[in-house]
Amino acid sequence: MSRTLALLAGLLFGTGLILGGMTQPAVVLGFLDPFGAWNPRLLFVMAGAVATTAIGYRLVWRRKAPWLGSSFHLPTARSADGRLVLGAALFGAGWGIAGYCPGPALASVGGGDPSVLVLVGAMALGSWLASRLPARQA
Repeated sequence: MSRTLALLAGLLFGTGLILGGMTQPAVVLGFLDPFGAWNPRLLFVMAGAVATTAIGYRLVWRRKAPWLGSSFHLPTARSADGRLVLGAALFGAGWGIAGYCPGPALASVGGGDPSVLVLVGAMALGSWLASRLPARQA
């Protein structure tokens, strides 16, 4: 049951990314160019995501446990460390260069664009390399 719900949630998320134009690098790069051909579409997608998340969290926190688990699993780290800062910088640089972040890149794989396939391969390699780093101390 949990895998089916995860699949449905992923399909819904991917559909939202496609409908919002987030699988079009020009839309994202246009947002990141405020002094050129600025495109506010990403701003509206982000505002919709923040509003949905705010409502969702209000509903979820009323429950004692998640629907498909015995308890909530929350992060325990309360400070930024070098790994977090480096990861955020790499994420932002990659997003600014390619016009894709991981969700839209995965949603775009089906289009068969070789550059997206290279990007997703690089993401997978980066994820694998990160998993080989020493565990973070909480």
